[in-house]
Amino acid sequence: MAIRIRPAWAVSVFLCLMLAACSTSSRGRSEASTVKPDSERNAAPDFTLKDADGKSVRLSDYKGKVVLLNFWATWCGPCKIEIPWFIEFETKHKDQGFAVLGVSMDEDGWGVVRPFLADLGVNYRTLLGTDMVAEQFGGVEALPTSFVIDRQGKIASTHVGLVSKRDYENDIRTLLNSQ
Repeated sequence: MAIRIRPAWAVSVFLCLMLAACSTSSRGRSEASTVKPDSERNAAPDFTLKDADGKSVRLSDYKGKVVLLNFWATWCGPCKIEIPWFIEFETKHKDQGFAVLGVSMDEDGWGVVRPFLADLGVNYRTLLGTDMVAEQFGGVEALPTSFVIDRQGKIASTHVGLVSKRDYENDIRTLLNSQ
């Protein structure tokens, strides 16, 4: 007698197992940062992109600050989870030499990005990305992808996909406290 598994049931079981795996993988983890040692960091590629006001913004303008550079899109579910964290980080750490830079990869441009930012109350600078800039950062192939950049303009950590708020917070604190 063969057991027939219904696709909906199989998907439900798979999702439950994935959630359990994700939740247990972060339990008991140390509070260690994912920041690379200084000797292993490479310079972040400089770029110039336009913000919502049409002003040109260069990444090098932020040298001297710790920067969370986040590539995202309005249609990206995990991005929508992270953005409120980034709003909080901007508020909490901006006076310590920290900044969040969002780089929207939305093909529909500012027409979809501006209302999205307004709805979420985004308090950090957002730029409209290009494929060329994504390529400079190794070909951003998944969203979200974030780079935490030290005060010297070097990439200290890279996060692809949704990672925990705690991981970001640890990286930011490590860099703010070490330099």
